[in-house]
Amino acid sequence: MKLVAVCACTSGIAHTYMAKEKLRKAAESLGHEIHIETQGTIGVEDELTPVQIAEADAVILAVDIHVEKGRFKGKRVMEVPTSLVLKASKQIIQKVEESLKA
Repeated sequence: MKLVAVCACTSGIAHTYMAKEKLRKAAESLGHEIHIETQGTIGVEDELTPVQIAEADAVILAVDIHVEKGRFKGKRVMEVPTSLVLKASKQIIQKVEESLKA
């Protein structure tokens, strides 16, 4: 499964990057490809490309702030707080897998 994700917390520092790492490790351990954009205090890093978004089976928004969602139109999107990603990243990805099978 190909995934894209956006991570962004209220301060744009700790939780943003911890969520990114948790999602990366969880996706890798489950055999999935993931591209993750962060929106932090220094701006957008690793911005998702239109090709990455188009090829993605699903989108995970690990966010505590508003992020622009228009570019994900037509995609299955799961939005969760960064704190949940820190606690249950594998379960989130597994839930995305299940939703794609339904």
